[in-house]
Amino acid sequence: MVAKNQTAKAKSNELRLTRVYDAPVKLVWDAWTDPAKAALWWGPRGFTITTHSKDLKVGGHWHYTMHGPDGVDYPNKTVYFEVEECAKLVYDHGANDDQPPLFRVTVLFSESNGKTKMDMCMTFATPEVAEELGKFIKKAGGNGTWDRLAEYLEKSSTSKEIFVINRSFGAPIETVFEMWIDPDHLSKWLPPQGCDMQVIKADKPHRLVYTQQFCDGHENVSSHPMAPCWPATMITTVIFSEEGDEQTRVTVTFECAADTSPDELAAFIAERGGMTQGWTGSFDKLEDYLALRLSR
Repeated sequence: MVAKNQTAKAKSNELRLTRVYDAPVKLVWDAWTDPAKAALWWGPRGFTITTHSKDLKVGGHWHYTMHGPDGVDYPNKTVYFEVEECAKLVYDHGANDDQPPLFRVTVLFSESNGKTKMDMCMTFATPEVAEELGKFIKKAGGNGTWDRLAEYLEKSSTSKEIFVINRSFGAPIETVFEMWIDPDHLSKWLPPQGCDMQVIKADKPHRLVYTQQFCDGHENVSSHPMAPCWPATMITTVIFSEEGDEQTRVTVTFECAADTSPDELAAFIAERGGMTQGWTGSFDKLEDYLALRLSR
C-alpha cells in the first residue's frame, strides 16, 4: 500500500541506455565515427544507410539517409556540439531540411579491462515527448541498433558471426533469473507469440551458457521444421546485469557450433531479422508475465 503523503516519481524527459561491449574503446569509437564502418551496423535490423558527407568536429555535421526495408528513405542531418575522441559525443538527432531535431544525444565511452562501457542519454523537449518517442523507438526496433553494434564488434575482433538481443526488465535480478531457470516459468513466456512450449527435460545449470538443438517429443535431434539448413547446434549465452535494485538487463547471444557448415552459417546470418522478431515477442511476454507476478 502506498502512503497518502507519498508523491509519485516525476516523469523524466530523458531516456537512458547503457551497454558494455567486449571491445577496446578505440574500436567502438571508430565504429561510431567512421561512415564506412557505421554503415555496417547503424539503424534497426533491415535498415541500411548512405552517408553523403561527414565532418566530425564541433559545429560539424553528418548528412546521411537511412533506407528502410520497405523502401522508404529517412534523410538525417546530425549536428555535433561536443566531440572528445574515444570519450564523448553530443549531437542532435532526427533533423533534416524539413524538420528540427527530435532530441539531443549525449554518449560517453569508457574502457575498463579491455571492455567499453557506452552510456547514452537522449533528452527530449518534455517527459510526454520522451514517453511517446520511447514507445516508437521500441516498436520500430530502434534498440536493435546497439545489438547490431555488438555483432559488428565481435566480427571485427574475431571474424565470428553472432546474434545479440538485449532487453531491460523492471524487476530484481533474482526474479528475472528465476524466470529462466525454472521450467514452469520459462514455458509461460519463451515460446514466440502463437506458440506453446512443453518442457521435455530440464536441469538447472550453474551458468546460463548452453547448447540448443531441435528435437522431437522423444528427445531425438531433428532438423529445424521451417529451415532445414539451420545450424544443428547453437551455443547460447545469457548474461544478467543489475541496472538498479528493480531493473535488470538481459543480454542473449547466439553463435554457431564449430562444425557448422557454410550453408548453415549463411542461413543463420539471413535469419537474424526473424530471430529479432521472435525474441522481441518472447521478451514482450516476459515483461507481461513479470508484471503479473510482481503485482501479486
